[in-house]
Amino acid sequence: MATIIETTTDPVTKVPVDPVTLDIIENALRNARYEMDEVLFRTALSPGIREQHDEFPLIADPSGKMVVGQFGLSVPDFLDNFSGTVGEGDILLTSDPYACGAAISHANDWLIVLPIFHSGRVVGWSSMFGHMSDVGGKTPCSMPADAHTIYEEGVVIPPFKLYQSGELNETALDIILNQVRMPDWNRADLNGLVAACTTASRRIVELCDRFGVEVYLSALDALLDRNYQAMKVLLATLFDDGETIEFSDFICDDGCGYGPYELTIKLTRTGEKIHLDFSEAAPQAVGPVNYFINENLVRMFFGIYVITVADPQILWNDGFYPLIDVTIPEDSFWKPRYPAALNGRNHGIGRVFDLFGGLLGKKNPEILNAAGFSSSPHFMYSGHYDGGPRDGEWFQLYSIGFGGIPGRPMGDGPDGHSLWPSFVNIPCEYLESYYPLRIERWETIADTGGAGLHRGGNGVDVAYRFGEPGTIAIHDDRWLTYPWGVNGGKPGARGRKWIQRATGEVEILPSKIHDVPVARGDVLHFVTWGGGGWGDPLERDPELVALEVRRRLVGADAAADAYGVVCDADGTVDVAATGARREAIRAERGELPVFDKGPSIPELLERCEEETGLPAPRPPVNVRKAVGA
Repeated sequence: MATIIETTTDPVTKVPVDPVTLDIIENALRNARYEMDEVLFRTALSPGIREQHDEFPLIADPSGKMVVGQFGLSVPDFLDNFSGTVGEGDILLTSDPYACGAAISHANDWLIVLPIFHSGRVVGWSSMFGHMSDVGGKTPCSMPADAHTIYEEGVVIPPFKLYQSGELNETALDIILNQVRMPDWNRADLNGLVAACTTASRRIVELCDRFGVEVYLSALDALLDRNYQAMKVLLATLFDDGETIEFSDFICDDGCGYGPYELTIKLTRTGEKIHLDFSEAAPQAVGPVNYFINENLVRMFFGIYVITVADPQILWNDGFYPLIDVTIPEDSFWKPRYPAALNGRNHGIGRVFDLFGGLLGKKNPEILNAAGFSSSPHFMYSGHYDGGPRDGEWFQLYSIGFGGIPGRPMGDGPDGHSLWPSFVNIPCEYLESYYPLRIERWETIADTGGAGLHRGGNGVDVAYRFGEPGTIAIHDDRWLTYPWGVNGGKPGARGRKWIQRATGEVEILPSKIHDVPVARGDVLHFVTWGGGGWGDPLERDPELVALEVRRRLVGADAAADAYGVVCDADGTVDVAATGARREAIRAERGELPVFDKGPSIPELLERCEEETGLPAPRPPVNVRKAVGA
């Protein structure tokens, strides 16, 4: 556990904070959190951070509890696993999930933790991690799809003081940057993380100067307690005392030919508290899709989901943690044994939210979301320019794909959007200006969103034409299982990937692969999956379906088959035929299910190669036997 060096140690008196002051401090913290983002975006060089915003900031109280931020890391777990001293002017860095209690979850994430001092006393912490586009390892962008251990995934930085008493450890940083393919990018991105955290520190010191330490820290306690009290009411409202509910979903494969991995969560409410039990977890994966998640992050994700769905006006923070107990078994998908590979954990992160959505909806179908684009799939392209004025120069792209957001109680899921609310796509103009490729198509795919009263968002087809020889890598999922629909809504379509070779051949690619050679003129079709639909499709306004036919978001055949809307290709509705068609569909179908996950796993595996062009994965195994450890 970290030892904090303070020169002022007398206790701080807790004082009442009036509502106006509390509101000012709360919004000042929100602004400081967003200022952290802006500082980083204007400092970083890698497109993953600079353009797509693949970073996660927070501001915490003196104990490390997040008061404001974007979910994704845990300061208390970092501090519990850091054995050194922490004093004023120190700035800590790590990228090792196993050495920080899984405060981060793979080695591409570089985590900065900075203590905030005021008059010799720690008044809080600022922290931020960003996904580095490359950290070395055996493949560009450091995400080998077949990795068995973290050693294959690049440099792994143990927790250490990047700055001690304000002085940069240049030797250590030089050693780290010597391991990566794009050291200028890493240095700029890292400097941006540091600058963002120091900016937040200045803002907190300003608040302490303005209101006094007693008022500031008392305000943090009030914000945390407000969240606790609100969550206590929500949990009592949403879940019955003494009842256990459970929900399962799947990761399709692990990149090494094993899958699908069934992920099950059980929830039990006892009095004021909720117990989240992962004991029926899938085994540790052979490949790199393991999601090493700690108990605090489970609490954070669950609370965020509940608050966002049930009462989005609440400022979510770590105050509700005492209400949530968590059990995660060792040697499982969620808590793999060191040195398991972790680079593809993004699919597990996203699937957590589908699992929580299913749990919440088991008891409250009216606020149930369908399954959606529960991942952040990666596309990577790298190589050397071959000829011309840039002959021999290295290029490297890491980017995040978007897909269909699920249908929801309040409306349709957006088409071609990100799971993470702050992520944005990389503009085509940026890609074509800085990389040897052309974007020939970036469009939504009709009918990939599940049909429903509220339609699931459509997936997208991004077609990359390569201008230089190189290699590509892909990390995606939902190629075997379907994003489920709810309350009568239909599942969304699966994702798929293929290369149209310049020679005319078509090569189907698996969802997780690296070091695929590409030549000039080859075109990759990166097709993402859609979101599930919400509610009975036959209740959807026929004129809205017709409008989407005109906009090429729904096909005319699908309008008739899924929605019972008879219209021509121009979207003109035949009212009489539509009424008859809908009555016929109602007469033929049975009771609408709460969850529609599509075919069973045995059926999917039996038809896998026929439907996808890819071999069916093998059942998960004991990982140590599988890799000969």
